[in-house]
Amino acid sequence: METTYSNNKFSKVPPQDGFRVAYILHLADNSLILGQRNAEWCGHGPVLEQDIAITNISLDLIGQARSFYQYAAQLINQHSPSPGGGRGEASEDSLAYLRTEREFKNCLLAEQPNGDWAQTMLRQFLYSTYQYYLYRFLQTNSDTTIAGIAEKSLKEVSYHLRWSSEWVIRLGDGTEESHKRMLRAVDELWSYTGELFIPAPYEKELSIDTAFLKDDWAKKVNTVFDEAALTVPSNVFMQEGGKTGTHTEHLGYILSDLQYLQRAYPGCDW
Repeated sequence: METTYSNNKFSKVPPQDGFRVAYILHLADNSLILGQRNAEWCGHGPVLEQDIAITNISLDLIGQARSFYQYAAQLINQHSPSPGGGRGEASEDSLAYLRTEREFKNCLLAEQPNGDWAQTMLRQFLYSTYQYYLYRFLQTNSDTTIAGIAEKSLKEVSYHLRWSSEWVIRLGDGTEESHKRMLRAVDELWSYTGELFIPAPYEKELSIDTAFLKDDWAKKVNTVFDEAALTVPSNVFMQEGGKTGTHTEHLGYILSDLQYLQRAYPGCDW
């Protein structure tokens, strides 16, 4: 019995490897989409130093995505390699550029608009806090490739967390205007944080339940919010669906930019 790891044309793999590929794509998609979002600030940051900083964070995230996509492609091709090899096989490019919105498995938080600098900083902080504890956990995963990518990426994620938390504090406990913008950012983004800790079917099948990370995540968020003179919202309805391919309208616009060149000129190299 075989099952597709997603509803796309690339491959059919046995169920257990299918769940593993789906989870690896989830990790890759999170980093790719958030990296693409952050890259929109390139040349538009508030000051040159921070413009460079967020661009470098984008590159870090896209580098993580590449590592995960390469591993996913390797697993896919083991089960259904192209008869002639080469372009017909799954690759990091085909997984990034030739899947549709419903095939992407990133959390909804990653695809939310940049808004202003405050919203971008809060989005990065909320996700980097989660990613930090997730990668620490994944360092001991039985899949040594996943564990290796997590371990290698953790130093980068630690910097992302420190940098974004400093900005949340600076803006939240800053001027009246910056505080107001941070409050608005919390209102815009908080409802997308619950999904981080709701396991998708493929996570359940792999016994990867991130719900236990919520306490550490909440403790860190509360500490930073206290310093930033912000209040953690309560009784907020949490959005979900991104992990299983149900996205907000924003993802389609991201992919239209990201995928345009490859779809306009199929198979192009650069």
